[in-house]
Amino acid sequence: MKILITGGAGYIGSHTILEVIEKTSWEVISADNFLRSSPATFERIKNISNRQIKNYDVDLCNLENTKNIFSENTDIQGVIHFAALKSVPESVANPELYYHNNNESLKNILACIKEFGIKNFIFSSSCSVYGNIETLPVNEESPLQKAQSPYAQTKREGEEMIATFAKENANIFSIALRYFNPVGAHISGLIGEAPIGKPDNIVPAITQFAIGKIEQFNVFGNDYKTRDGSCIRDYIHVSDIAYAHVLALQVLCDRKIKNNFEIINLGTGNGVTVLEAIKAFEKVSNKKLNYKIAPQRAGDVEAIYSDSTKALNLLGWKPKFNIEQMMESAWKWQLNQSAKNQ
Repeated sequence: MKILITGGAGYIGSHTILEVIEKTSWEVISADNFLRSSPATFERIKNISNRQIKNYDVDLCNLENTKNIFSENTDIQGVIHFAALKSVPESVANPELYYHNNNESLKNILACIKEFGIKNFIFSSSCSVYGNIETLPVNEESPLQKAQSPYAQTKREGEEMIATFAKENANIFSIALRYFNPVGAHISGLIGEAPIGKPDNIVPAITQFAIGKIEQFNVFGNDYKTRDGSCIRDYIHVSDIAYAHVLALQVLCDRKIKNNFEIINLGTGNGVTVLEAIKAFEKVSNKKLNYKIAPQRAGDVEAIYSDSTKALNLLGWKPKFNIEQMMESAWKWQLNQSAKNQ
């Protein structure tokens, strides 16, 4: 079976490619124009797996160029769509970029899926669609609150687009996976989160601060209504999330879901505060972080963590890594990167 992974050079996309290689006999191709990623990712994948991945350097917002991928690969049987911009602060600063890039690329992918008769589609969604929700943990039936950022709004609109598409195309089966907070790196330490520029996400910010790559690390807010005043998140290892995509695509191919569109949460079910995450890193790295407390950041949700019962029941999936293992793998990746750059 041949599958297309869009955003294959990205953080979760690259780890999913590795899970596909390690766990299946599927052939995988990628589409990534390196807007927020690097071609070096494919060299890292090759070093780990001894497999060279064919990548199409295509802006998926261009319909004709996107169609060309499918025209050259008429045997694609499934698509996993990661390609999207994902920075909450950037989306607040430049919402038009996010609405165009994230929504237009999805619209074009769906058009190609329909035109080329592809029956299986996985969409990379986010727990950010829930907004500031009062009852925790959240499950797939929890009512969505106001989106706190344009990024979150694009994921919500993406899900709505697929829901409409599913009603009109009963023979095409889709799953939207709502990730909570992906962190960590591949157990080899040879591939991990590699943000372009200053990181917005907590774990690369922690590891880059600890190694001396960035001069300051801020905790945005210590006055939330949480047990230590910092935000609560459901951190989940990137390889656990990546493997869920393999399981989800297999479930679609085997037609083991009743509805042709399902939404599934991916989280550990454990809420961890930002300050607790920092303590976990300090424990595994034996480094004390001299972080600073900064004001709350626009777009951030106060607290969220998942009820992932549906993922267990539908996909047979449950996460393997705990917060200390997540931090340990991220630190291993950072140390490897720093050693290479010396």
